[in-house]
Order: sequence, then C-alpha cells, then structure tokens
Amino acid sequence: MSNGTPLGDFLRARREALKPHDVGLPEHGRRRVPGLRREEVALLAGVSSDYYVRLEQGRENSPSPQVLDAVAQALRLDAEATAHLNRLCLTASQRPRDRGESAVSPQLAQLMDGWDHTPAFVVGAALDIMAANPLATALHSGFEKFDNLARMVFADPAGRAFYQEWERAAHSCVAEIRAAYGHDPGSARIADVVATLSARSEEFAALWRRHEVKGKSQEGKHLRHPQVGDLHIKFAAFTVNGAPHQQLVVYQAEPAGPTAAAFERLRAMAAREDGPAWSAP
Repeated sequence: MSNGTPLGDFLRARREALKPHDVGLPEHGRRRVPGLRREEVALLAGVSSDYYVRLEQGRENSPSPQVLDAVAQALRLDAEATAHLNRLCLTASQRPRDRGESAVSPQLAQLMDGWDHTPAFVVGAALDIMAANPLATALHSGFEKFDNLARMVFADPAGRAFYQEWERAAHSCVAEIRAAYGHDPGSARIADVVATLSARSEEFAALWRRHEVKGKSQEGKHLRHPQVGDLHIKFAAFTVNGAPHQQLVVYQAEPAGPTAAAFERLRAMAAREDGPAWSAP
C-alpha cells in the first residue's frame, strides 16, 4: 500500500491536509510542501522537531499516550481518528490475535432470513458481503455481483446510478476500510482490495491517500433500484459478537411510505427467486 510505515503515512497525510490558518498559525510566502511543516506540528504538539520526524519516519516505536494525545490535538483529529492513531502504534504482540474472517454463524443467517420486510447483510473488514437475506440480494440485483461494497461503488457500472449520493458513499467506503486497516494493518484481504481498487479507480486511490477514518454508523441513504425506483432508507450497523471483523447491516423504511412499498415489490421479486439467506463460501 505504501513504502512508509502505517503510522508515518497516516501522520503525513493528516499533516498535509491542514493549512496554517486551520491551526492558528501565520502563513507567510509560498510553501514548497502541502499543508503544515513537520516543525509546525512539533511546535503545536510540544515535542521536538527531531522527535516528530522520527515518528513520521517510523523510527520512534513507543510514543507515550500523552505524546499521541498532543499530536492528535495538533493535527485536529476527531475521536475516531485519534483512536486509529493509537491503534497504529500497537505492536504485533499488543494486537488481538488474528483468526481470519470466520464464516457467518448459521443462527445469524437464519435470523436474517426471517426478516422478509428488511434488507440485511453481513460485511467483513474489507467490505466483502459475507451473507445476505433475499431482500438484500434483490435490492442489489442491478449490480454485476453482490460481492464487495467498495467494488460495487467504485468499479461496477451500476454504482453511480444506485447510490444517488455517490460521493458520500465513496468517502464512506474508503473511510470504513481505513478504519478496519487500523485494527489489522497486516490484513492480506484488505491489502488485496485496496490494491485492486486503486488500480481500477483513481478516485478510490485518491481517497485512500487521504487517510480519513470512519466506522459504520446510523445514517440515511438515498438509493435508486432499476426496477422499483427511489428508496430513502434508514441504516444501522452492528458488530457481531464473537466475530469482531463482521458487521450486520440493516436497512429500514418508514412504515407505510413509498420506500416500504418499494420493499414489498422487492420482496415479491425475492420470493420468485425463492432463495434463503446465503453465506459466502
């Protein structure tokens, strides 16, 4: 993904995203580098320039929590980005032992299959679709494959028509994968998805270089299905107990509204397909 260290790449990207006036510093003359200079970040964080340079270059392996908090404040990081910064400083022995992405439990698949009025699916750390109920499959039937949310957004021709707020969906996908990367920088699957999409989409590559971090949360989405039209949905994601790399994603509609009626038409489509909730092999 980079020739630098995960910590150094993150600090550099966030430093370059700031302007002096963003942090209350004067700006004089033409700058030869984007964003803040290293010595400016060091000044704001109350550390020596040499120490901060070592952090960016990966030569400082054990910064104290106090230093990390000071750097986070200097770079104007929010809570999620600050947590990401701290995770990047963990050693391999401090990280939870990676057991790989386990299959979705039969109990969860059965639970989703019973939600015939609610699209629901499970995604892995790299946004792979690991399981889905029939309504979720019908909702995404306009795509080449219902396989990976990031691929569907950036590399599937249906993505820009389906996601009516495409730029927001694009930023969200990349920020979610970046957050997952902070938990497991050595993940081969995340590396593969990032490399593949960076080669296929300059927009993905540019967003990945920004090092923005955001996990899934509750928000609304405006989607457009090729057969049932516009859908304005509520969205929530839940971490799966016992499988921390998995998230259960649930879409809901306002009762008795146009989106609920569209879901009923999708349910009829799914019934014709006559398929239960599936899990990726």
